[in-house]
Amino acid sequence: MTAGSSNETGNTSYTEFLLLPFPGIQGSRYLLAIPFFCLFVIIVMANSVLIYTVKVEANLHSPMYLLIALLFAVNICGTSTVLPKMLQSVVFHASHISLTGCLVQMFFLYLSTALDCNILLMMALDRYVAICHPLRYMDIMTTRLLVLLSLASFVCTLFVVGPVVILASRVRFCRSNVIRHFACEHMALMRLSCSDISVNKMVGMVLRCIYNIINLSFLLASYCKIIQTALKISSGNVRHKAFHTCGTHLIVIFICYTSRLSSSIVFRIAKSASADVHNLISTLYLLFPWAVYPVIYGVRTKEIRDNLLKLFRRKLSPF
Repeated sequence: MTAGSSNETGNTSYTEFLLLPFPGIQGSRYLLAIPFFCLFVIIVMANSVLIYTVKVEANLHSPMYLLIALLFAVNICGTSTVLPKMLQSVVFHASHISLTGCLVQMFFLYLSTALDCNILLMMALDRYVAICHPLRYMDIMTTRLLVLLSLASFVCTLFVVGPVVILASRVRFCRSNVIRHFACEHMALMRLSCSDISVNKMVGMVLRCIYNIINLSFLLASYCKIIQTALKISSGNVRHKAFHTCGTHLIVIFICYTSRLSSSIVFRIAKSASADVHNLISTLYLLFPWAVYPVIYGVRTKEIRDNLLKLFRRKLSPF
């Protein structure tokens, strides 16, 4: 029994927890460490290499590539929030985490996923200006505007994530101190509550719905206008480049929102599913996008691909 725990009376609340990922396969937990460690290395290395490429290559210092680099940086932050603690839990059977540490992890986890969506929205704005108002692009998409948009994005995310975490901090947890999950996700922690969490659920659902509806509405409006304008471009090469660039962004947007939305739907439909199933769902919707974003941009974005290859040749060349 940990400090701050309740007995069966439920008069007090746990303040220390154990993270127990994939509880149904604890006998083979060491085997989980290998793929998840490899995944951690791949995500951090792939995103870091592309950030470095954007940083050192002067021709990639345009708003679009700076926003892509910002997306990669958020990917690394989100991964670093989750996977090290998960690996510790797998190797040592379970890892201790305080309620404060759990809430901090929850905050940065949801902050990272929400910032992903906001950065994609800023990319849509960038492409809208580039294609619909090309002559004014350099005047509109300035460094100052990017900084202001990034700050506004961060503040907006705080208003979405903050209430969820604050409400979670006021809940009493007396059912158990074992979180049968690899991370302090909201619903994984709320399963341990012994108080009324209807407000938590309602606030979380309302904020997520409003947030996604507003973002998706702006994305839909932006890309409809972009496609409409691109179809009017007389030059075939320019039109093809516009569609290819926007197509890359749309693929990333599709992966981002389908993974996030499908996880919410599955979590609510499959309430009776095992903890291992919920762990697997969370792995797919959290880690899969962060792993594939650098692959998509590295393969489909010619400028990034060419500069990356040039950088490798420069490093490998003895002269």
